[in-house]
Amino acid sequence: MNVDNRVVLVSRAALVVFVTLLVVPQTLSLPGQFAHTAAESPDVAYLRWPATTVAAFLVLGVEIVVICVWRLLTLVRGDKIFTAASLVWVDVIVWSILAGRLAFAAAFRYLGVHADDPGLPLLMFLCLVTVGVLGLLMVVMRALLRQATALRTDVDAVI
Repeated sequence: MNVDNRVVLVSRAALVVFVTLLVVPQTLSLPGQFAHTAAESPDVAYLRWPATTVAAFLVLGVEIVVICVWRLLTLVRGDKIFTAASLVWVDVIVWSILAGRLAFAAAFRYLGVHADDPGLPLLMFLCLVTVGVLGLLMVVMRALLRQATALRTDVDAVI
């Protein structure tokens, strides 16, 4: 087994653990936390379902990214990463990051205006900047993948 296959195997194992750890909060912890908050603080109870929906949407976006990474690992294993098929999966990652960032920005806008303490808006702003940087990094990686795919196609055409 070569190094690429070992890395793919370890990466897939990590992705399985990661998705498993994401499903628990998505289905149990987050809805339970927002229900508890609504029960304890009736003045913000109206935020229970919007917060649950946004949180579930954000976790779903991360799960979509994990699925795309899994597919990209499959392409790496089959030595087909430098094909047009890989660009589709990277595009889905970029669009998932953008959708998550927009949903989180809407929540940030609402909570930032209504916050009593600057800590939460500052933390949310840090998350927005971080996700924005990750999105830009993915756009750069997509451009590099596109260039490498074009070079490989040119080399294959010559050979």
